[in-house]
Amino acid sequence: MEHQDIIVRVANSGDVHLAETITDEMEASAKARGTGIAKRSPEYVATKMLEGKGVIALTKKGDWVGFCYIEEWSHGKFVANSGLIVSPEYRKTGVAKRIKKRIFDLSREKYPESKIFGLTTGLAVMKINSELGYEPVTYSELTDDEVFWAGCKSCVNYDILMSKGRKNCMCTAMLYDPKDHYEPKETQDYFEKKSKVYERLMRFKQFLFRKKSGTKKSLFHTFFNF
Repeated sequence: MEHQDIIVRVANSGDVHLAETITDEMEASAKARGTGIAKRSPEYVATKMLEGKGVIALTKKGDWVGFCYIEEWSHGKFVANSGLIVSPEYRKTGVAKRIKKRIFDLSREKYPESKIFGLTTGLAVMKINSELGYEPVTYSELTDDEVFWAGCKSCVNYDILMSKGRKNCMCTAMLYDPKDHYEPKETQDYFEKKSKVYERLMRFKQFLFRKKSGTKKSLFHTFFNF
């Protein structure tokens, strides 16, 4: 599929019929990766479309390609660009990057004073985020909104999150602060320098979070705070 044949735009009421397709692919993708996501219903995704808080990618024929949406937390102090998903047929076409850029711009338009954050288990998403100016942060720098964290209950890794006192989990936290941030070129360069470290860290997390040894836990904290 040629890049120019895919349209990326703000979702609207005419896209509601695709909500179930999108949520089904979200769940299937998470299972295939062996990781977890906070499950969303078709009705929830449809609401985001109706509110103008979603970005959808379609072919010129109207076939669904990808989707992402905005959530607001802590009375608008934080917003999250959540649920990024691309249909398997269109992965590795660059469309995920286009969706992330449009949802980021939409968030800045709607919530210019808000901090934008995301949680991801994927190195590719981390790379895209870094190109937008996001920085890796600790969980303590994210929203403390209980409703947000309650949304993680449907994730297969929820027990890990709670066992760590909501201070860590399989996901990596990233944040863009409109009042205090590096330029995208700086965060992108930093990510490129540290990408191998992040990759090892993610694998290390997966290994250690499934172990009970206190020695290994201590080793993880030593590694994480590089």
